[in-house]
Amino acid sequence: MPIKLPRSLPAYDVLSTEGVMVMGEGAASQQDIRPLRIGLLNLMPKKIQTEIQFSRLIGATPLQIEFTLIRMSEHESRNTAADHMEEFYRPFSEVRDEKFDGLIITGAPIEHLPFEDVTYWDELCEVFEWTQTHVHSTFGVCWGGMAMIHYFHGVRKHLLDQKLFGCYRHMNFAPESPYLRGFSDDFVMPVSRWTEMRKPEIEAAGLPILLHSDEVGPALVEDPAHRALYVFNHLEYDSGTLNEEYQRDLASNQIEGAEIQVPVNYFPDDDPARTPQNRWRSHAHLLYGNWISEIYLTTPYDMAKIGRESTDLRR
Repeated sequence: MPIKLPRSLPAYDVLSTEGVMVMGEGAASQQDIRPLRIGLLNLMPKKIQTEIQFSRLIGATPLQIEFTLIRMSEHESRNTAADHMEEFYRPFSEVRDEKFDGLIITGAPIEHLPFEDVTYWDELCEVFEWTQTHVHSTFGVCWGGMAMIHYFHGVRKHLLDQKLFGCYRHMNFAPESPYLRGFSDDFVMPVSRWTEMRKPEIEAAGLPILLHSDEVGPALVEDPAHRALYVFNHLEYDSGTLNEEYQRDLASNQIEGAEIQVPVNYFPDDDPARTPQNRWRSHAHLLYGNWISEIYLTTPYDMAKIGRESTDLRR
């Protein structure tokens, strides 16, 4: 089954050329099934790029997905055209009375700020509370995951002296987890952040760590009580995303003359002149495909019951 997207959304044409099954409203309405409603609260500056990355992953399952793009109500994007935001995005204030099977909360390039200093923090806290009654399963990504684990459990993020930037090996701590079905014992994951979450503090909060790296710390954490997953790295990244960030960092620091770190273990032989190879794509599809499958197996058919009960089809 395909993912349902507006035909004029840039992701529609991009994913169609990649072989991902997409459909418009007309074709979707002819199928006598209930699609899974998945929301994307997009906090990233490059909105269109992020839409495509997540649409690609959640649209690769055999289930029909109804994808809703959500933004913070009062925050205005400075990096995405206003007409794009107006046409495709709904403010949280408009969807707060609706129910969703799943919600992805993206990262945001504001790691240096204390959570409480973020301009939309109060509304984001409302979103976190809203997920407990209106969303069956929530996936917090990078800063979004850090913000959720801080809000629900008081786990701190710690600023680093140097940016964690590159592709790092991660270990599978929970091969029995349905979210890691098909995962290797270890694999490479892209990392790009100035902060870290620490293993002892997460364990002290009683949360299971599913993926971990000796070099960069915990990567995937499950929060069963809040029906949530927190991933602190970027399996959704395209092959060239780290390179784009590297080039951006070079350009922004030319005047200051600061030394810019080449992404670790990303370019062949660490040579930025060579084209990087994607070594995480399969695990990205596994993780998000497993998440969608778990939603399908446990979400109520009657959406009015979301937040109140689940139906596990495996029983």
